[in-house]
Amino acid sequence: MAAMPAAAAAPEAVGVAPMPEISAPIALLLDVGSGRVLYARDAHRRFVPASITKIMTSYVAFDLISKGKLRLDQRIPIRPETYRAWRRVGSTMFLPSDAQPTVAELIEGIVTVSANDACVVLAEGATGSVPAFTGLMNAAAADLGMRDSHFNTPNGWMDQGQTYVTAADLATLSGALMTRFPDLYRRFYGHSQMTWNGITQPNHNPLYGFTQGADGVKTGFTNEAGYGFVGSAERNGRRLVMVLGGYDRPKDRTGQSRDFIEWGFGAWNAQQLFGKGAQVGVAEVQGGAERSVQLVAPRQLTVTAPAGRKVSYTLAVRYKGPLKAPITKGETVASLLVRVPGEPVHVLPLVAGAAVPKGGALARLRNGALSTVGL
Repeated sequence: MAAMPAAAAAPEAVGVAPMPEISAPIALLLDVGSGRVLYARDAHRRFVPASITKIMTSYVAFDLISKGKLRLDQRIPIRPETYRAWRRVGSTMFLPSDAQPTVAELIEGIVTVSANDACVVLAEGATGSVPAFTGLMNAAAADLGMRDSHFNTPNGWMDQGQTYVTAADLATLSGALMTRFPDLYRRFYGHSQMTWNGITQPNHNPLYGFTQGADGVKTGFTNEAGYGFVGSAERNGRRLVMVLGGYDRPKDRTGQSRDFIEWGFGAWNAQQLFGKGAQVGVAEVQGGAERSVQLVAPRQLTVTAPAGRKVSYTLAVRYKGPLKAPITKGETVASLLVRVPGEPVHVLPLVAGAAVPKGGALARLRNGALSTVGL
């Protein structure tokens, strides 16, 4: 997933409908399919995320699950010291001292009711300690190109500013969460409430029940951070992600976030370039059982323009070639460069359409012979 380009705010684009009032000091609206920034205000300014941190917590958990290092049905007992430290601290699942919740239950608590206790229990159960887990969080941030973010805690609890993010980095993270782990994202995100151990709690996402297609992502609040929100909605294959940070009042966050994302869908249109799974190109492979691999779109890829306007563009595929085996199916191995006159180049991910294992001696001999004759 390429990092979000540093683009200007969208209202300068000719022909765009006036946007609603957004009083948050930090604001960003991104069309994920095209990578186009529809609006930005201080998108690269560092701020304290509070519970928005839990997006990265779920990302790391999903990654461990996808690699077989963590199981959804795995039970994790709560340590006595963890129970004492996090009992009824902020938002919780109200985990009892003898609890042994499953990984799936902990993730549901983290994502749906912002459970601080569940974050620490999951971190300790998955990696042995909170520092080990936050190490994975920071490694993931580096891998995603989140250059202005750092995580010191899995739940975003106040830590004198040691945990910080930017709106641009959060948009990158959210897009990667949805693209790389679509099944897990659909399973755990988008729930309006959660019942566990006889206790029902609501999700405070202001889009749920009001915005068509809303399915994420995470609210956050502490006295240190104010009221923040990363929100997402998908309509007809088109996904928008917004980041709002630093509100003083929750009602402003609620009303303005709903208006903001509706403006994104209404004032802008998306022209499809490639549907999800479509072949975009072919890349050469070195040292593999096959000499090439198809490059496919991991999601719908689009170009975005003000409503009612067609866009001219050029496309190019870029990768560091030849690719080296082994290659995993679905692995991001190339980029689609979309050039629209007057805009920064939009860089969209392309993934391997099939796995390419390392080739044996015969495969290497065959490939070498074919290369010698120019085939």
